[in-house]
Amino acid sequence: MSSAPVITRIETFRNPEYPLIVWVRIHSSDGHVGLGETSFAPDAVEANIHSDIASYLLGKDSNRLDIHWDILARRFKVQRGRGVDSSSVSAIDMALWDLYAKRVNQPLYQVLGGLARDRIRVYNTCAGYSYGVKVKGGWKAGQIDYRPEQPYEDYHAFMTDAGELADDLLAQGFTAMKIWPFDKHANDSNGQFIHATELEEATEPFRKIREKVGNKMDVMVEMHSLWNLSSAKRIAKAVEPFNPFWFEDPIPMDNIDALVEFRKSTEVATTASETVASRWAFREMFEKQAMTICMFDISWVGGISESKRIAGMAHAYHMPVAPHDCVGPVTLMFSVHLSLNAPNALIQETVRAYNATWYRDIVDRLPKIENGYAYPPEGIGAGTELLDTFLNDPATTVIGSDL
Repeated sequence: MSSAPVITRIETFRNPEYPLIVWVRIHSSDGHVGLGETSFAPDAVEANIHSDIASYLLGKDSNRLDIHWDILARRFKVQRGRGVDSSSVSAIDMALWDLYAKRVNQPLYQVLGGLARDRIRVYNTCAGYSYGVKVKGGWKAGQIDYRPEQPYEDYHAFMTDAGELADDLLAQGFTAMKIWPFDKHANDSNGQFIHATELEEATEPFRKIREKVGNKMDVMVEMHSLWNLSSAKRIAKAVEPFNPFWFEDPIPMDNIDALVEFRKSTEVATTASETVASRWAFREMFEKQAMTICMFDISWVGGISESKRIAGMAHAYHMPVAPHDCVGPVTLMFSVHLSLNAPNALIQETVRAYNATWYRDIVDRLPKIENGYAYPPEGIGAGTELLDTFLNDPATTVIGSDL
């Protein structure tokens, strides 16, 4: 009987063009390499991986995914919210699953349990090219990096003529889009109050969408956990006449009873939350019926292992899941695999501005997205690798920990 393949090397990669992202590769003694990804607090994540995580994982059997997750999660207190520990474990877990699927020569969706569907509906998050993790400062910095010479400057488009944007998305086959016109009004009051004139201004994009395309386009309302409960309720009442698809993260996820009160205040679906990590945090949300649709980010919540478990828990509550992606190309690939596998997956987030530009500068393959649907990625494992041009870029730095 041959010995089990052990973990021999853990690498992290960073590049200043994508300052908030960390990529991870795990090598095993039988020659296979798995790829993972996470974002935010990159210095701390990288340090965490090469100190505590590497000291545990190096030399361990790379096939034992569940026990590695459990030991790391308990050691690093992966309990409730997105943070350095949950992000670090997420990237490692993703890489271990990619490695395992390659070893058994199967696509990731197959080792997760096979396809529940042949395609998954997607929506376009209307971000611009440098929104979010692409720039230091995160999403607030990215939303003002306007590039009018490029075709998918969707943040600017929804703030100026959301009707034309919706029409353009429909022409490409998208039937759902997500926008966040209320965010800018949270700054002055720290999310404690929104004035009637601000409500009127921020609901204008919804009016333009309905006037231009009617109900052909589903519109998600992203609220980024910026508002107190009373303000979130006022926003919901102002948008309800425009038939939105969901309200996402209306309040901070630190008071689940308040989230329950918000959900009960509106007939529109409440979606939560990319900011929550681990099944233990979601358990309370499920038991209290705090949301209508469960959202998580694979690269923050605890990886593909925990995402699969949470999706199963949601299914027990007759609740659909909608995996998040506004992070990076590897996270998108993993998310599509899970969305195609989970029986209760509703829809998959994607960002066409990213898919058309900087995602392609990092990895060799992205999911096929056509006429508003994503299709099973080809190849084994997650189905994508870091490009040689990215790896050989003089600005790309790599740190390795070896057995």
